[in-house]
Formats: sequence, structure tokens, C-alpha cells
Amino acid sequence: MSNPTDSATQKLTIKDWAEEDKPREKMLLKGWRALSDAELIAILIATGTGNETAVDVAKKLMATAGSSIDKLARFTIKDMQKVKGIGQAKAITIGAALELGRRRSTEDREQTTKISSSRDAYLALKPYLHDLEVEQFMVILLNRANAILKIVSVGIGGVSGVIADVKVIFKTALENNACGIILSHNHPSGNTNPSKADLDLTKTLMHAGKTLDIPVLDHIIYTNHGYKSFADEGIIEHYSSLIPDLK
Repeated sequence: MSNPTDSATQKLTIKDWAEEDKPREKMLLKGWRALSDAELIAILIATGTGNETAVDVAKKLMATAGSSIDKLARFTIKDMQKVKGIGQAKAITIGAALELGRRRSTEDREQTTKISSSRDAYLALKPYLHDLEVEQFMVILLNRANAILKIVSVGIGGVSGVIADVKVIFKTALENNACGIILSHNHPSGNTNPSKADLDLTKTLMHAGKTLDIPVLDHIIYTNHGYKSFADEGIIEHYSSLIPDLK
């Protein structure tokens, strides 16, 4: 005779759950917001392993990310595949969903954010530059009211430097009818001090911007724990005073 406790402790599949507890059915009954992070991921991966449900696998994945969607979004495909039950296809599906979420958040922010301080710019850049391990050069394109038109990448470099092309930057600004721009690049080292190359490039871009009537309003050096604003430091004002007026 079988032990009654065997069936009691046997792993249940999603099909064995009460209807209101199944992720898909729960979503239909109560909406997306009623689902936990693990349940949402379970819908993406669809299946579990031989003795674990998709929710079990999703919970393990979330545990490896410290129960943080933000940390999970920084996982590589190989990082996700370290969890049993997450193969390459499932990892790609999860990564694609997270990237769509990131793009939606940046799109919403770009359409509504008005830059009135260096901190506004820093926060607008966070989805693009946070936790990057290589330097990337970004430009915030602004309309006449200093609202964000678009945030674009114009250069990707290595750990210690990035090259930004003046022609590419202002071609992008002209194509988007920008009335002003804010420059930015990240320092993966966490050091907010500008290099001589950073200062020289800023001066060059300010001169070009004055010629095209698209002023450079600031240059933000971004790190995960803080930033330096050339405008706040008086660098932008100083360089502006050195550029002759165009007659």
C-alpha cells in the first residue's frame, strides 16, 4: 500500500492548482498587477523542469537576482542559464521582455521630462548609463522649452575612454530639430573628475554649437553613485566666454 504522505508531498504542476492560482488564469481574473514578479516570469518561460513548475523555476531565478527586477535586467543570457530550467531560449525571452520594459520607461520619460537642473539630466540618463562596464557617450536633445526630444548614443568605447564625433553629434541634433544639447558620458571607475580629453571635447563641441545655434548647455560625467556637471562647476560658462561672438 502506498504511503498517503507520498501523494500529499508530491510536487504539483500548474495544471493541478486551483484556477485562481494559475498565473495565466490569475492574470485574466485579476489583471497583470495581481501577479508577482515570479508569476510574470513563469508566464514567459511557460514550462518548468521534470519536478518543478515554471513558477518554481522563476522563483529560483528571482532569488539569484536578490528578488530585484533591476538586478535581473542586468543579467546576461549566460547568467540566467545558470538556473536549472532556464535554457537559452527562455533566457532570451526574459531578456527581451525586460528590454521592452526599459524602452517603455525611457520613452515615457523622454516625452514628459523637462530639464531644469543637472540632477534632472542625471536621472534621465540613468536607464542608459547605469551599471555599464564600458564608457558610452550620450547626448540629450532638447526643444526650446528644455524638454527632452530624444536621448541618443553617439559613441561606445572601452573601460577607460570613448570617442565622440562632432559631426555625428550635430547631424543627430539637426535631424531632430534640437534647440540645445546636453552631453554626457559615464566613468565606470566611479571617478567624476573630467580628463583633459573631456574638457577639450567639450570646448570643441561648444564652439560648433555656437556656430550652428545649438548651444551645449552642460556636460554630465555619470557614475552609479553620483555625477559632475560642467555647468554647475562653471566650466560651461568659462568656455562660453572664450568663444567669440559670431557677427
